[in-house]
Amino acid sequence: MKKLLSLILGATLVFSCTDQLEEIQPQNSVSDFVAFSDGTTALGTLMGVYSSAQDGDVLGGTSAMVQEFQSDNVEFLGSFPTFNDVKNYVTLSDNGSTGAIYRDNFRLILTANNVIANIPLVADEQFQQATRDQYVAEAKFLRALAYFNLVNMFGAPYSDNNGAGLGVPIVTEAFTGDVILFERATTAEVHGQIIQDLNEALPDLPTSFSAAEGGRGRATQGAVRAFFARLHLIRGEYPQAADFAGQLINNPDYELGADYSFFGQDTDEHIFLIQNSTIDGSSWATWFNGADLGARGDAPFSQDLLDAHDPADRRLTDLSVQGVNADDGNSIFTTKFPDAVNNSDDSPVFRITEMYLTRAEALAETNGINQESIDLINDLRARAGLADVAAGDFATPADLITLILDERRKELAFEGHRRNDLLRRRQGLRPAGDANFADAAFGQPKTLLPIPQREVDLNPNLVQNAGY
Repeated sequence: MKKLLSLILGATLVFSCTDQLEEIQPQNSVSDFVAFSDGTTALGTLMGVYSSAQDGDVLGGTSAMVQEFQSDNVEFLGSFPTFNDVKNYVTLSDNGSTGAIYRDNFRLILTANNVIANIPLVADEQFQQATRDQYVAEAKFLRALAYFNLVNMFGAPYSDNNGAGLGVPIVTEAFTGDVILFERATTAEVHGQIIQDLNEALPDLPTSFSAAEGGRGRATQGAVRAFFARLHLIRGEYPQAADFAGQLINNPDYELGADYSFFGQDTDEHIFLIQNSTIDGSSWATWFNGADLGARGDAPFSQDLLDAHDPADRRLTDLSVQGVNADDGNSIFTTKFPDAVNNSDDSPVFRITEMYLTRAEALAETNGINQESIDLINDLRARAGLADVAAGDFATPADLITLILDERRKELAFEGHRRNDLLRRRQGLRPAGDANFADAAFGQPKTLLPIPQREVDLNPNLVQNAGY
């Protein structure tokens, strides 16, 4: 499937260092000869892929914020015209903010491609084959994450005709200087590439890393299984989703946090997270905190999300605070990402909580009203200070699934899941009564982000999304 160029092929590889591996400096834009001269420089180049993932437009907060306010979780009050256009469903194809998300995710992909292609070629007798295989596996995992990000935002939902709609270009080879113009693959084909990367990565990854090696900030077999659970859920493949989620739930390395103090920490609640330090500058707190705390005050709770909570729900009482919004008024903000001064908040990618929700939903879809789904949800409700539910509370399986989805919304709010959860259920992104309700209905053009106009201008083989 040949054919795309664009600004992404000229992307420079400028990286910051990771907190846990400060002695291994991620490589900058240096020649392959230097970047892959031995095992140590190869590790530094792999760390560069992780550093690309720290970018706000990738897994550092901004792309999650966009997906949250495009749905019904966040009331975006900021002054950025590009974000306001997305919020109001009047986005143009030359939108600079959505273009940056597209570019920066492909930048990670190109960096990962370089690692995957060159690490097997490193001429270093001390660089063991198992370690080489592990580094390649980590790069494939990160590449899969970037493709998942891209296809969810810019591609047609898999729930629309089983992924037959257009996704994004698949680029898996290192850039060698030849200009190749890539066509857009279908969403199903992008999923196929993700599945291939995960299947190839799984056997070569360790089950864990020490804190000195990066802890839960590096890809493991558990992270791959969590990714499979999420991917199968979005594809409506419920038995597989339930199975992978169950493998994590039954793994003693992962455990529900007793309360909500695990945010920003490397704990058993986390399966995989992007670790940030004060020099990395994640954007989570910038968007999701009040202006009185040094942030922008742009993205507080929507009223719809506030109304979804019981007033005694600890996911509201323990994880929110009143603050000054971007309009100089008062709003309720999440406290999941508190560091608006140094912007060092970690990026939660896979948590064990998500696996509880995934297995509960998948089992309900497969088996109807069942005790295991109810028990899983009651574990989460107990942590939130809410009463248990029982099988007799549900007249139909659909009633149980509705409750599970409501619990999922509240547990994972502000982490970038809501838009995709609505689309995979073929639901509109905004509630009835919202000014953009009609434009946010499932299947409406601007529920998808535009392929950047510069990409389309440079590459005649790219097809733009409808409505742009």
